[in-house]
Amino acid sequence: MNYAFRKEDYIRAVPKEFEFKEKGIIDVPNELYQYMLDVTLKEPKLMRELRLETQRNSQLVMQSSPDQGQFMSLLVKLMGAKKILEIGTFTGYSTLWMASALPQDGKIIACDVSEEWTSLGQKYWKLAKVDHKIDLRIAPAEETLEKLIKSGCSETFDIVFIDADKSNQSLYFEYAIKLLRSGGLVIIDNVLWAGKVINSDYDDIDTEGVRKLNERLKNDKRVDISMLALGDGVTLARKI
Repeated sequence: MNYAFRKEDYIRAVPKEFEFKEKGIIDVPNELYQYMLDVTLKEPKLMRELRLETQRNSQLVMQSSPDQGQFMSLLVKLMGAKKILEIGTFTGYSTLWMASALPQDGKIIACDVSEEWTSLGQKYWKLAKVDHKIDLRIAPAEETLEKLIKSGCSETFDIVFIDADKSNQSLYFEYAIKLLRSGGLVIIDNVLWAGKVINSDYDDIDTEGVRKLNERLKNDKRVDISMLALGDGVTLARKI
């Protein structure tokens, strides 16, 4: 039976053991989505444990789905990335996927404002023995991004993952373009925003922030883009 995904129902819909059997935003039958996970998902034990522990937090909707995490891991490998910037870390689930895909000399600069949420991620990063690849910076994202530019990091990153406050989506994208090398990749999360982007009843600053960036990217001559119906929607933007 098909159903529309609603963020407000998300936590109630997830099974107690959180095997992630519920689909994302796109109207795909649960059975078909479960089949996709069954035949493709290779989620390591520690990642699953971090995901399960995050389930107990009230902000579960902020966590990437396991299939999205695996997809991002594949992108890191395909790009041959060594330097990644993550804007918005939460409990570090996507961080763990990407760090595990990096070579031993690779590095992720992870930006967040919450010591509480990121402390959970730090525990699992250490258990997975990838903590040496992750440089966590607790501060407002714009402050960290400005410091990176002033320290000479412009055009040095291979991948920038944007998954922070949606009202500043366009601002973070502009920083990403400055910090990315030519041929580098911006990954933007939540671009379908639980369907709110096409519902005129929603005009809050977060929804407007998502809409604004979505609408301008089509005509942005600095990037090649593709929007994917993965999780809550993911846009890939390759810097030309």
